Amino acid sequence: MIYTITFNPSLDYIAVCEDFQLGETNRVSKETIFPGGKGINVSIVLSNFGMETTALGFLAGFTGEEIKRLVVEKGIRNEMIWVENGFSRINVKLKSQTESELNGMGPLIDDAAIAKLYEKLDTLTSDDILCLAGSIPSCMPPTMYSDIMKHLQGLNIRIVVDATKDLLMNVLEYRPFLIKPNNHELGELFGVKLTTRDEVVPYAVKLQEKGARNVLISMAGEGAVLVDENGNVYQSEAPKGKVVNSVGAGDSMVAGFIYGYLKYQDYSEAFKYGLCTGSASAFKEELANAEDVEKLYKTL
Repeated sequence: MIYTITFNPSLDYIAVCEDFQLGETNRVSKETIFPGGKGINVSIVLSNFGMETTALGFLAGFTGEEIKRLVVEKGIRNEMIWVENGFSRINVKLKSQTESELNGMGPLIDDAAIAKLYEKLDTLTSDDILCLAGSIPSCMPPTMYSDIMKHLQGLNIRIVVDATKDLLMNVLEYRPFLIKPNNHELGELFGVKLTTRDEVVPYAVKLQEKGARNVLISMAGEGAVLVDENGNVYQSEAPKGKVVNSVGAGDSMVAGFIYGYLKYQDYSEAFKYGLCTGSASAFKEELANAEDVEKLYKTL
């Protein structure tokens, strides 16, 4: 089973307003609502590939009920933990002359809820994959990711981490199966600016030297780079297409990598599927499905 954890899920309300005027009443010309959060996005794409996946995390209030409904509707097993204080956040994404976002706070997650999460994690085995993705709310310990990995150490569970800054750096000693920063996040970690695929390779190797088994770097239109645990380096430009919506493209890359790896047990194939899945999501309003990805795969 592939488990994903989304610590602060959301309802993403995407509104298109052709000519937004600050301080005025504006009319929306198009609107959509999706369940949001990086882990949920990974589960959605995996489900679109026909793979079984379970969503873990925390939900609250009327918004939590809707997130749960939408997640189950997409064929994902829901094992989210219910919390009583607050409600799951609403993130507003406004598309006009420029794009703006307003992200909600989310509920209070107490120690009892975190303990319930650990109870669920204790059922995982070496046959499972666990994906830790996204930020954590301020009410949780900043060491949450590394605490989980320490707790699961020795069980040979393949853990994927898609996070930034200290959340990412603190897990490296526990040898995550895969990490996926983008080139900007990678540069931030080392105080440099990285714009080309060749430039990111030595810094990806540094993260590997610190403990990561496989390092996948997403670079938007520049493509991606993978340094695998066998010392191989894979680079590719992105497939050609028009970017419609970049939200969830990085999460889709993670899902595509997992799918490709489980299907072929080959890092080269995993890299290709990750690259094509991220691009397929960027080229449409909703997240990629298997048909979208296979079409792009044939172009590589």
